[in-house]
Amino acid sequence: MSNFDRNAPVWGAARAQQTSAVEMDQGLRSFMLGVYNNMVIGLAISALSALGVNKLAIAADQASAAARIGQSIYLTEFGKLLYGTPLMWVVALAPLAFIFFFSFRMDRMSAASARTMFFVFSAVMGLSLSTLLIRYTGASVVQVFFITAATFGGLSLYGYTTTKSLSGIGSFLIMGLIGLVIASLVNIFLASSALSFAISVIGVLVFAGLTAWDTQRLKEMYLYSDLGPEEAAKLSVNGALSLYLNFVNMFQMLLSLFGNRNQ
Repeated sequence: MSNFDRNAPVWGAARAQQTSAVEMDQGLRSFMLGVYNNMVIGLAISALSALGVNKLAIAADQASAAARIGQSIYLTEFGKLLYGTPLMWVVALAPLAFIFFFSFRMDRMSAASARTMFFVFSAVMGLSLSTLLIRYTGASVVQVFFITAATFGGLSLYGYTTTKSLSGIGSFLIMGLIGLVIASLVNIFLASSALSFAISVIGVLVFAGLTAWDTQRLKEMYLYSDLGPEEAAKLSVNGALSLYLNFVNMFQMLLSLFGNRNQ
C-alpha cells in the first residue's frame, strides 16, 4: 500500500505534465493557424487590390485610351496618372512607409489595430503590385504564383517541423537582405540586366531561407515566451507580416526569372 501511495504523486505529475504538453501543442497549432490565416487574408486583399486597380487602369481599346505602354497596353486617364506621372514613385514607396510605421508603432498598438493596419498595408501593397499585371502576362503571373505558394508551403513546413536550429543562418540572411536592398537601389540607376538577374537569383535563396527561419522563430517565440492573449495576437499579426513579405518578395523574384513579359 505504501508503495502505491509513493508512486501516485509521480503518476499524477506525469499525467499533469502530459496534459500541459498537449495543451501547449494545441495552443501552438492555434497560434500558427492564426498567423497563416492573417497572411492568407493579406495576400487575398493584395490580389483583389491589384486586379481592381488593373481593371481601372487598362483601357478596353485604343479609341478610349489616354496613353499607351509598349505595343498593346492602353491606359485610361487613371492608368496614365498612376503609371505615367511621379505618382508612380509614391505608389512604389508607400508599402515601405507602412513597414517603417509598423516597426515604430507595433509595440504601442492593440492587436485589433495592428491587424487592421496590416490589412490596409496589404491593400496598398496590391496597388504597388498592380504594375506586375502590366509588365507580365496574366498566365505567367498565375503560374509563378502557384509555384511560389508550393515553394513557400514546403519551406514553412520545414521550418515548423525541423529539430535543427536555424538561428545560425538568421544573421547571414539579414545581411543578405540588406545587400539585396542596396543592390536593387544601385540597379535603378545602372539598369543592368546581369545585375538584375543576380539580384533575382540571390533574392529567391534569401527569401526561401527567411521563410523557414521566420517560421521556426515564430514557433519558438510562442513556446518560450510567457505571452498573454493580447501579446499572442499581436505576435500573430507581426508574424503574418513577416511571412507575407517573404512570400511577396519571393514571388516577385521568381516572376522576374520565369515570367513572360508583355510586348
